[in-house]
Amino acid sequence: MSNNKTETIYVCSKCEAQFLKWTGRCNECGTWGSITENQKSKACPERSRGIKNQNNKSKREIGEIIDFSKIEGKEMIRIKTGIEEFDRVLGGGIVPGSLILLGGEPGIGKSTLVLQIVEKCQMSAVKEFALSDSQMGQMFYVSGEESAEQIKLRMDRLKIKSKTLRFLGETDIEIICATFEKYKPQIVIIDSIQTMCFSELPSEAGSINQVRVCTVKLLEVAKKNNISIFIVGHVTKEGVVAGPKTLEHLVDTVLYLEGDQFHYFRLLRTAKNRFGSTNEVGVFEMKEKGLMEVKNPSKEFLSQRTTKETGSIVTATMEGSRAFLIEVQALVSRTIFGYPQRRASGFDLNRLQLLATVLTRRCKLNLGNQDIYLNIAGGIKVEEPAIDLAVCLAIVSAFKNKPIDSNLVAFGEVGLGGEIRNVGQIDKRIIEAKKLGFQKIIIPQTNIRSTENETEIIQAKNLNEAMEII
Repeated sequence: MSNNKTETIYVCSKCEAQFLKWTGRCNECGTWGSITENQKSKACPERSRGIKNQNNKSKREIGEIIDFSKIEGKEMIRIKTGIEEFDRVLGGGIVPGSLILLGGEPGIGKSTLVLQIVEKCQMSAVKEFALSDSQMGQMFYVSGEESAEQIKLRMDRLKIKSKTLRFLGETDIEIICATFEKYKPQIVIIDSIQTMCFSELPSEAGSINQVRVCTVKLLEVAKKNNISIFIVGHVTKEGVVAGPKTLEHLVDTVLYLEGDQFHYFRLLRTAKNRFGSTNEVGVFEMKEKGLMEVKNPSKEFLSQRTTKETGSIVTATMEGSRAFLIEVQALVSRTIFGYPQRRASGFDLNRLQLLATVLTRRCKLNLGNQDIYLNIAGGIKVEEPAIDLAVCLAIVSAFKNKPIDSNLVAFGEVGLGGEIRNVGQIDKRIIEAKKLGFQKIIIPQTNIRSTENETEIIQAKNLNEAMEII
């Protein structure tokens, strides 16, 4: 007589969620018709206790203890890509054996960026490592979405000529890892992780378990064979990489390529970096030949600025360890509806509504019947509260139809009482403004002045004082 019993459970083929009864729709992922019946073996309690007692009698192994004081620190060797903006974000270059996740919206330029990286770092990889002729600069492009002909068309458009780049059109992760074990390439591109699958899992490609298992197998191959692997990942509506959050914990570095696909500028940010800082950001410009790094972002952001328009002002924002000058544009118009409109591009809408309320209550501006539209020029998104003062002054300028001095820069956080609060790294903001020739800088009164030419620095305590200055 068998000691095992079976019970019926129902499993979602999409997200592997388990249920006690069948339902037409999965309560976890929301997929219809994905619930299937599964038989689960349930061991007898007496048998389970017997196995447990047997395991307790067995001798347990003791782990090896390592003293950190006896470990010699070694300098980390990195592969220089030759793209300064990309190397800065990674902390100095690509670390051999690292697993890098690159996320971004469709059409933002992820595949373009990785192809350019492969071309740029090919010669650098040959110089850094002593490779044989068969392995010299060997790199793989693994794609489950596009064919080799499609990749070749993109390479021709970008004028990328790499004799060592090979294509692997496969989605089975076991076959992919076995290929890496045999050829041991220098750099690998996985485009994308949502198309890869492990045949022993019943769920379809792109599910939570599939993405997790495929990433773990790629991590093992990368560490064992010292292969640098770039994983291209899709993003959800919320702007995060599709799949579980554990995917970000598995990889060494998480990069996000941000920007509006209808604008030229792209920002490369790091959400996680085991080999460097997460405060750096790279600025690129999308052109016909691909993504080109922007050496002077402030100059590019202000290149099309008009000097005598109302509702326009320049502010300084920090992106990583660098200060950028950007243009804030506002448009105020009397509403034709009963409820005034509030619209923002590149700025938090809730923050805009808060600042409009502060201007109404603290500065006695009648904005209750005015539509307010705000735009951060260049198609970039700014979340730093240091641009609050510039947003408020741009709204005041548009409301009163009076232009602001084109040689003025303003930054500071605005509180609910209308006070202007101090911001961090003020010296870098001032230096960047002076570098581009701005002569007047409005800063919070609580910030300590540390520049030599104090006559150019104007301190304001609250919004009313700032309005008087402009």
